[in-house]
Amino acid sequence: MVTSFLSATEWMLPSPATQVHTISVLPSRRDFAFSNLTMLLRNSGGNEGESGSTKFHVVRDDLLHPLANGNKARKLDALLPILRRCGVTDIVTCGGCQSAHAAAIAVHCAEWGIRPHILLRGEQLDVPTGYNLISLMFGNVTYVSRSLYAQRDEMLYEHAIKVAGYSGTVMWADEVIGKGLGVDEDTTDGNGSRRVMIVKEGAGSVQALLGKERFFLASFHLSFMITHDVCTANKTK
Repeated sequence: MVTSFLSATEWMLPSPATQVHTISVLPSRRDFAFSNLTMLLRNSGGNEGESGSTKFHVVRDDLLHPLANGNKARKLDALLPILRRCGVTDIVTCGGCQSAHAAAIAVHCAEWGIRPHILLRGEQLDVPTGYNLISLMFGNVTYVSRSLYAQRDEMLYEHAIKVAGYSGTVMWADEVIGKGLGVDEDTTDGNGSRRVMIVKEGAGSVQALLGKERFFLASFHLSFMITHDVCTANKTK
């Protein structure tokens, strides 16, 4: 049942897979080689290349641009197609100053012709870097104080009201659960009014799980020894 439902779902990503890369030292040339392990295993039946080479594998599941894939993009895999079918013109979301979720929203909304509005916690950086720079490049960024950010729902709704204007409509992403797949492609009013969708921090909606389920069902399984570089955010969860 789940498989048939997922097969009928429109997806944002061509593939849910996270690319696994291999960095190796080749004995014959005494230099480094960089290859895509995911494609190499499929093409060679598990033969990873030159024997005797020292190698390690790298997984960047939050890597966004220019590849725009990974965990944060996967959470939007089913959500953005549903929102576009609902006639959404703008998306409002929030995150920390270096939020990978905010950057993913900014990049993929820009690709899909939806205007992204990003509320970032804290102060503007003197020199934008990392995901903060990506959010600035692709989205409409507003910095908010920590006290205001503490009331996320109120903050998101008030900003969405400003974006929508007098004649616009504001919705929450959770409101399209169960009915998004049955919405006509063109649901706009025809008068140029905005349809603003609020997506909670971290793509916190049921639709985000669809991308995870698609990834699980599409995966082929191999055994690896994994070293996890635990960041501060993961330590606090």
